[in-house]
Amino acid sequence: MIEFKNVKKIYKNGTVALDGINLHIDNGEFVFIVGSSGAGKSTLMKLLLREEKLTSGNLIVGNYDLSKMGFGRIPRYRRKLGVVFQDFRLFENKTVYENIAFAMRAVGENNRVIRTRVPLILKVVNLEGKQNNYPNELSGGEQQRVALGRALANNPDYIIADEPTGNIDPELSRELMDMLVRIQKLNKTVIVVTHEQSLVDLFQQRVVTIRHGKIVSDRRGDMFNEKP
Repeated sequence: MIEFKNVKKIYKNGTVALDGINLHIDNGEFVFIVGSSGAGKSTLMKLLLREEKLTSGNLIVGNYDLSKMGFGRIPRYRRKLGVVFQDFRLFENKTVYENIAFAMRAVGENNRVIRTRVPLILKVVNLEGKQNNYPNELSGGEQQRVALGRALANNPDYIIADEPTGNIDPELSRELMDMLVRIQKLNKTVIVVTHEQSLVDLFQQRVVTIRHGKIVSDRRGDMFNEKP
């Protein structure tokens, strides 16, 4: 469960990035976060990742209250998150297998578990047979699937994808979104920040629209609820 309760974020220069956000996301939901540049989407993601601290309000993620979280608890909290970025952020000198395994080694997982889990992840993201390839030997879509595999490496409860289709073509974008929908059906909570309206329309999931730091609509399927 994710709960934003009257969350405000004001940067030191006075910019009001989020202005009283109230948003509840149940476990196992798939949610698109949409809005124009500067609407507050990136700030919302930074708060979820605990890269920024909120100015006021409360932000609850599972058993964690991020509004009260000290720096010492951040690494353990982030193990609950799997993050996919637009620019992939792969290690160019590591193979596909090593890129995914790195995320597991970073949290102290043992080699036996890594050897068992990485092949399963490669199957989930349709990269079987590519484990020994390096990123520069892969297409953009394949690189993004490696990034998704790495996000899944530690079996997170929440998958957060920030403009994950920005650097791949429309066909591969649909393929990636199909994978995210399948992952959500494994009782994962999936949040996708995107500006690609065609994907939002195609996949018919819950859509939260942010404008000028406020939620202006929250649409589920055929239901549409305008916020004041």
